[in-house]
Amino acid sequence: MTRICTCVYHFLVLSWYIFLNYYISQQGGDQRKSKVFLNGGQWKYLTFLNLLLQAIFYGVVCVEDVLKRIKGEKDIKFMTAFRDLLFTTLAFPISTFVFLSFWILFLYDRELVYPKALDGIFPVWLNHAMHTSILPFALAEVILSPHCYPRKKEGLTLLALA
Repeated sequence: MTRICTCVYHFLVLSWYIFLNYYISQQGGDQRKSKVFLNGGQWKYLTFLNLLLQAIFYGVVCVEDVLKRIKGEKDIKFMTAFRDLLFTTLAFPISTFVFLSFWILFLYDRELVYPKALDGIFPVWLNHAMHTSILPFALAEVILSPHCYPRKKEGLTLLALA
């Protein structure tokens, strides 16, 4: 029963991140937004790259959950190792960094990271979806799924390359 609940949870979180990526991609026609995203568009911001990374990670997790139910745990060791590597070197550290850096800078001086002009472009719920909900989802993943951590040198090298 726990495995089914975990599969459902992973699918719901994947759906949430797909929805966020789709919603943000459909907001491109606004003139005010196009001024904010000059020179590289939204992809120059780590927040948007993190949302894409989270969608990819939870997609891998859902595929792994399905394969576990079909083939069993011993036959998909590569997929589990890839999931662990992706989570421990990219998904968790980047989402934690985005959460902490955004909210620390926001509390220090809002105009540095999220000027009041953006309130008309991005609704409050979207701001929290991009910057707040990412950490609870990552922490829930730490609790729900045991992960094997790579060697320190390997993990830091992958994080630095990213």
